[in-house]
Amino acid sequence: MREIKITSNKRNEMIDVTDKVQKIVEEEKLQNGIVIIYVPHTTAGVTINEGADYNVQRDIIETLKKLVPENNSYHHMEGNSDAHIKASLLGSSVSVIVENNSLILGTWQRIFFYEADGPRNRILYLKFLKK
Repeated sequence: MREIKITSNKRNEMIDVTDKVQKIVEEEKLQNGIVIIYVPHTTAGVTINEGADYNVQRDIIETLKKLVPENNSYHHMEGNSDAHIKASLLGSSVSVIVENNSLILGTWQRIFFYEADGPRNRILYLKFLKK
């Protein structure tokens, strides 16, 4: 298992981690298999989506803010219930196929860490299933 350290700068932010994941796949010499990317935080998530146009990430963040506003009649006392809900909507892990030591992603796809309660220091865990 490997980890990636992430520092977010905003309360809601999408951080492209694709190149970091690819670099670790190469370091691990994973020729064929699967890499699982897991977020061990209850107010952050991970997703795969378009990375060519920054506006897609912006639209995702803005839509999540509209769907789950920061200030609402939440019962959780820490003031970050919206972050817990957003993280649950996106999910805590993604799996990516690896062939010939490369992540298999669509033309426009990138792997994004989603911060919902930043700024914070975070960790992503990577687990490798070898073929």
